[in-house]
Amino acid sequence: MEIKIGAEESRHQHDDDQKLPLLQDAPKSVTEEQRTTAHLANLLPTGTVLEFQLLAPIFTNQGNCDSVSRSMTAGLVALCGASCFLLSFTDSLRDNKGNVCYGFATFKGLWIIDGSANISTEVAANFHLRFIDFFHAFMSILVFTAVALFDQNVVNCFYPTPSDEAQEVLAALPVGIGVICSMLFVVFPTKRHGMGFPLSAN
Repeated sequence: MEIKIGAEESRHQHDDDQKLPLLQDAPKSVTEEQRTTAHLANLLPTGTVLEFQLLAPIFTNQGNCDSVSRSMTAGLVALCGASCFLLSFTDSLRDNKGNVCYGFATFKGLWIIDGSANISTEVAANFHLRFIDFFHAFMSILVFTAVALFDQNVVNCFYPTPSDEAQEVLAALPVGIGVICSMLFVVFPTKRHGMGFPLSAN
């Protein structure tokens, strides 16, 4: 008789265990902020964005900054912003063997960084600096600023207790920058395929 009761209790306990969900929390949907950040990240060099997203939580100590971590975070933001600016002036081409060669655009043409390819003066002249390169470089800094402002660890590091007005600015400014710069990137596209950007089909 005791064995039957024990078996009955075991069966009820087993049924209760089966009713428990495997995952206690339902998967959270992607927020609009995450979508916006991902969209803006596509406009920036891939390596710079990955470096920032990897190091920002470490440098900011998950948003709990002291004077040292605040200085390190400021240096990281400045370094990544400078990277976005400089990489806007890079371009790539394929040599006769099909290898991809990267270089910096100058007023005279393309300067191959590692010197692995010898290109003619006529070909190099097609990659010379243009006004739109500086325009895109400036917009890249603005876009990276928006991405940095979307990062709550960075915001909490520099503004741990913002006022109501500051919160409104911090919420609206990156969205405004993202929308305006995205439109400008569409209206004035670049033909550069530099470091951290997709390669051209040719």
